[in-house]
Amino acid sequence: MKLSAYRFAWTVFGILTYILDIGADICVAFQYFSRGHYSWFALTLVFVFIATVTIQIFSLSWFKDDPPEPSDTRRCSPGQITAVHWFQMGIFIRYNDVLRKRFKAVYRSSQDIHSDVFSIVADLSMLRLFETFLESAPQLILQISIILEHKERFSIQYVTILTSFMAIAWATVDYQRCLRRSLKMKEIVFGLPTVVYLLYKLFTITSRILSIALLTIVNIYFTLALVAVVWLFGTIWAFRQHTDFCTSKYLEVYYRAVVGVILVFTFFNIKGQNTHVPMTVYYTLYVLQTAGVLILFWCQKLSLTEPVLLAVTITTAVTIILGLICLVLYYLYLHPTKNVPNVADEIDGLEARPSREQLSRISRFLQQ
Repeated sequence: MKLSAYRFAWTVFGILTYILDIGADICVAFQYFSRGHYSWFALTLVFVFIATVTIQIFSLSWFKDDPPEPSDTRRCSPGQITAVHWFQMGIFIRYNDVLRKRFKAVYRSSQDIHSDVFSIVADLSMLRLFETFLESAPQLILQISIILEHKERFSIQYVTILTSFMAIAWATVDYQRCLRRSLKMKEIVFGLPTVVYLLYKLFTITSRILSIALLTIVNIYFTLALVAVVWLFGTIWAFRQHTDFCTSKYLEVYYRAVVGVILVFTFFNIKGQNTHVPMTVYYTLYVLQTAGVLILFWCQKLSLTEPVLLAVTITTAVTIILGLICLVLYYLYLHPTKNVPNVADEIDGLEARPSREQLSRISRFLQQ
């Protein structure tokens, strides 16, 4: 609770990364349009559209599942909330709630305020995670491929790449922190554990994005086939886990498909449980796929006279090694304690068997 001011600033930083990421992508799209690259213009906006529509759908559904508290007089009416989501601005209602209540939490010590804030933040963290891997990660592949293959380079592209990496960094760490804060005695602490976890995610995701971008240069159909196969297996795995994250069965299917997209880029702990075996299998296949792409690229591009291409292939190989090193270090030495008693969620109270309605959404996710 002593870190409320820090968390308030962390929320503000999250808003900025979201606005900058979306804004930069829209700017680069219209740059392509002005230069006559209409297919690049359309693709850039398609990724933005899919991501924003997806998070609005989930956000609106969750607002309907979670009626406002009677004491919350500042909450918008159901009609206003629906209208705002139709205009693709629903996430800002959530940010407004978080900022308003976290501002109060800085000056008060009430447990009710902090519990309420956490519930909102957990939903927002999940939404940002969806947005990151539906928009920021594909956007990076597209922009890097254009720069490498077509040598179409201007400043706003690099701004887009930078903001996308910032969005990925923020979303992955924020989600992990929310996940761990839901488990008593397992909260990820500030400092070295957070840094190593961030490096593990950034390095592995970077190598994945660069390898897919290199494969796109070799053959776009190979890229589509690889992404489709990985997404399909990821989605099937999500179905086999029998997730129960959404109240609507149709939305649950959509959620599992989104999980499949996340698994294209990084491992996702789909049920908040011990995942040593699935993670080992995932990263073994991840290394084999990346190595295969690099070998294929080197065979197709025997004369890597272009310094940028050579730098990208080296970066891909180095980041995969560094990412795996950080992964091993984190889970061997810095991961929160796993062998803890089965206790109630620290946010939702001390009841031994709370009902589904009494649990926050992320707590239901953890207790599946």
